[in-house]
Amino acid sequence: MSHPDASASDPVDERLAPHTALLFGFQHVLVMAAAPITAVFLVGQAMGFGPDVTVPLMSATFLACGLGTLLQSFGPWGIGARLPFVQVPGGAPIVIFLAIAQATDMQTATGAVILTALFYFIALPFFTRVLRFFPPIVIGTMLLLVAVNLVKIFGSLIVGQSDSPSYASSSTTLLALATMAAIVLCARLFRGVLRRISVMLGLLSGTLIAALFGDIDLSGMTSAPWWALPQLFPFGTPKFDVIASLPLIIFSVVSMTEATGQTMATAEIVGKKGDPSLLVPRNIRADALGSLFGGCLGTSLIITSGENIGIVRATGIRSRYVTVAAGALLIVIALFAPLGRLAAALPTPVVAGTAVIVFAIIGAMGINILRNVNLNEHGNLYTLASALAMGLLPIVVPDFYFDFPKHLQIILGNGLAMGTLTAVLVNILFQCTRRTTASHRPDTYTTSTDQEPS
Repeated sequence: MSHPDASASDPVDERLAPHTALLFGFQHVLVMAAAPITAVFLVGQAMGFGPDVTVPLMSATFLACGLGTLLQSFGPWGIGARLPFVQVPGGAPIVIFLAIAQATDMQTATGAVILTALFYFIALPFFTRVLRFFPPIVIGTMLLLVAVNLVKIFGSLIVGQSDSPSYASSSTTLLALATMAAIVLCARLFRGVLRRISVMLGLLSGTLIAALFGDIDLSGMTSAPWWALPQLFPFGTPKFDVIASLPLIIFSVVSMTEATGQTMATAEIVGKKGDPSLLVPRNIRADALGSLFGGCLGTSLIITSGENIGIVRATGIRSRYVTVAAGALLIVIALFAPLGRLAAALPTPVVAGTAVIVFAIIGAMGINILRNVNLNEHGNLYTLASALAMGLLPIVVPDFYFDFPKHLQIILGNGLAMGTLTAVLVNILFQCTRRTTASHRPDTYTTSTDQEPS
């Protein structure tokens, strides 16, 4: 007879058979692989690094992601939400990390990551006091903006650089579309386990199509060393420049906001009992520790991945032991060099096309949350409208704040940050106004409806 502890009633704590956990964990790894690969590729290209630097950096990034994922999944000592989360180097932090590195040097950039990780811990007690300002109208809007922002980023990876001869080539676009179509077909035609791994099957189908047309290069798989051992501070002793680190520190507040929405949404999906807001500090502590470890290995911030929400929703597998398996696989990939090179060999249109579908699922989840919000209520309608306006403008018009000071562009130019901040502030504005008005109304107006009288 099993021990009747409280956690046993939560689907998120279900222990899966090892082969099942590995199968679904592998799917998580395949979907999130684009983030660390792209991050290292961008850093290597921007800083002019050769393979002797980029290969160990790839290994270090996968290792940091794996360790951070295990922290989130196991949640020891109050660090980690004990939810099915995978950690990755975020897109916006990579851009900021590169800007710091190019303006100063890599030692200062890695020092900025370490300072930001420490700032997470300092700011967390103050941040948790504002969690009550994230009702469903804010969470739903945030998920919708996450989807739009990430679909744009990964859609840009599909078409490539605008100055490239192969920019938006039909073959690349068709490969991404074929991968997306394969995922949808697998979800429609299969049942049981095969339906639950439809994302992975679609990705493998796209990879097979690319291989048939000779778009996969495996020539360097066995020529390099078999084992990769990341080293501490690969770029030398970090330099701690608070002024240079400010952009990344400011972004950490945005990251905590993202983590709030992701935690609450994931907790609802997996049926986690209790107040999901209590899990937010645990999530942020794991982001902080993962980023601290990543900074020591020369990477940017390692934070909770948005892919988790879409994958969990698509598969219906809610156990955190799936991401325990994913974390273990990431560590194996980090240390066993051929696996890292194999992950890097996956065609970008295939991985990015897969990510687009997953992020679109996140958007659908945001819409589903917003369905339960009364948009006939004056305040909710304007909260959503203003948040979408401020959030979508910098996404669809990237140069919208081009003439503003650079330090302001970090926040204003981040659609997710602006949309979420706007949703919080406008919602507070209408809630406070409504309470003030209600307190001065005659009793006949304090009826059971939440719609303001016209």
